[in-house]
Amino acid sequence: MTYSMKECIKKRKSVRTFDGRELTQEDKKNLETYVQEMSNPFNVPVTFRLLEADAYRLSSPVVLGTNLYMAAKAKRIPGYELALGYSFEKACLYALSLGIGTVMLAASLSRDAFETAMDVQPDEVMPVASPIGYPAKKRSIRENLMRKGMKSDDRIAFDQLFFDEEYGKGLVPEKAGLFAEALELVRWAPSATNKQPWRAIVKDNKVHFYEMKSMKDSPLGDIQKVDLGIALCHFEIGMDQKGSFMKEDPQLETAEMMEYIMTYEVA
Repeated sequence: MTYSMKECIKKRKSVRTFDGRELTQEDKKNLETYVQEMSNPFNVPVTFRLLEADAYRLSSPVVLGTNLYMAAKAKRIPGYELALGYSFEKACLYALSLGIGTVMLAASLSRDAFETAMDVQPDEVMPVASPIGYPAKKRSIRENLMRKGMKSDDRIAFDQLFFDEEYGKGLVPEKAGLFAEALELVRWAPSATNKQPWRAIVKDNKVHFYEMKSMKDSPLGDIQKVDLGIALCHFEIGMDQKGSFMKEDPQLETAEMMEYIMTYEVA
């Protein structure tokens, strides 16, 4: 059974426990073709590879039951974190449409081995990778404890993430108009330690997206911008090509730790 991208967003759960089966040749080929042909609205090339763990000595202490990983890298140019998040999430959603489970991992990876396998150059970065395989029928005890600890099934309320014309004036779904469904899909986007760093102000026919910074940058860059890329991917899917992204800071008054990211405009 296959699903639409919207359905995949609603159905997707992070998978760390797999059933041990190798991907079928058809599923593997379809996924490889998809990630090679994918583009993003930030005009930053993202390189994907599927990697056999045994061949490169790849590992993660939180993963069970698969020998295959998907990783991506990009050059350190403006917008690379957004492009990586957007592209990786789209790849994960497509994988789910094939019945393949994924989870974005950053800290819990044998990073040196992954970077060697990806041939990461000094001007490149590989912030995330994901195990890929068919999900096990039951999660491991460790995975259940991790999900409980991170409150993976909880999300911040709609009117605390999204605002009506000005920051601080909470927006409710009933007043979000044609943006309501897409913003709800943003609300359920995954993020590092479930911080949910996206905020948005809806004004006229535009949605202005911001990052609520709560984590320090790392040598890999601003990981929360990777999260914003994921959120923007969800929003674009939810909007069904009714508009497009652009960079046009409206100079609205916001909280001190909020950074303008991108605007989506409906023509």
